[in-house]
Amino acid sequence: MATFNKFNDFVEQLGLKKHDLNADTFKVALTDTLPVATQTVFDAVTNHAAPTNTNGYTAGGYDIQNTWSENPAGTGEMVAVDVVVTASGGTIGPFRYAVIYNDTEATDMLFGWYDYGSSITLQDTETFTIDFGANLMTLT
Repeated sequence: MATFNKFNDFVEQLGLKKHDLNADTFKVALTDTLPVATQTVFDAVTNHAAPTNTNGYTAGGYDIQNTWSENPAGTGEMVAVDVVVTASGGTIGPFRYAVIYNDTEATDMLFGWYDYGSSITLQDTETFTIDFGANLMTLT
């Protein structure tokens, strides 16, 4: 099971109304570069070097189709649609981390990342599912 970690700056930017958890487009990108909790923006070239737009991987990552809702008891949940990546025409990777960021914000502010524990390389036709579980985030 992958371990979820949040970027520290996400909490501040949420409080400053920089993230709309229902309307903004959040994306997930794969990288083999260790994310650091103090980073603030997504950078596909240096901090979060991701696979290129080849062999079935979409450069910049995938829209997680997030939605936000609140139940009558006052608990809010951000739900995301699982993402399936399929290698086609060659390999994708290696990658170990799945970084989530807000693509609506001009600076691509960071949300969090999953650590899969070791590097993964998809061979041609293999798939990898980024499973967000029942919800990506809960506020109580």
